[in-house]
Amino acid sequence: MATISANADLVSVLAAEMATGVERAVDCWLAQVERALTDTQLTTLGRLNAVRDILASYKTLTGKTYLEGRKQ
Repeated sequence: MATISANADLVSVLAAEMATGVERAVDCWLAQVERALTDTQLTTLGRLNAVRDILASYKTLTGKTYLEGRKQ
């Protein structure tokens, strides 16, 4: 019984750590997008290109060529 409880605790801790990591990663990417979109030194086209660069960087780092949207 104690083993089952310890395993459940371990799974809970690992899940919480993973969720925290995902949240930090999403915050990082969105902060970059926000900075690009609010950069007053850039033109509208420059802001769009900056966001495209962030997206391209994400795809390169993750090895993705296509991002799947939300399933309906």
